[in-house]
Amino acid sequence: QGPVCTNLGLKPGQRLTVKGKIAPNAKSFVMNLGKDATLLGLHFNPRFDAHGDVNTIVCNSKKVEEWGAEHREAVFPFQKGGTAEITFSVNQSDVTVHLPGHQFTFPNRLNLSVFDYFDTQGDFTLQSLSWE
Repeated sequence: QGPVCTNLGLKPGQRLTVKGKIAPNAKSFVMNLGKDATLLGLHFNPRFDAHGDVNTIVCNSKKVEEWGAEHREAVFPFQKGGTAEITFSVNQSDVTVHLPGHQFTFPNRLNLSVFDYFDTQGDFTLQSLSWE
């Protein structure tokens, strides 16, 4: 478990940029954005080799203990031992995830008007966090 941020206050039109280092022997890492630890609007989980997925980004949402349907992205711009820069742009109805050379959107299934919570877990070391 990496740092946990609360009271972020990210609203539609704002974005959060995360920079960090991926472990040389990484299996997977996670970034969660939501209202708090129980209401996750976006669970972002790049998997190098975990849970039966290889080089796949799996996204989901979580409402208390209930996960939604998994969304898989085939584009995988991450490298073990490398650095990563990911920007999450909050929109009215979804979150746009900006990756190196690729972007995709994930629906705001919980209809969160503000994203207050962010955490990282797994084989990722957070180096900087910025929002605008």
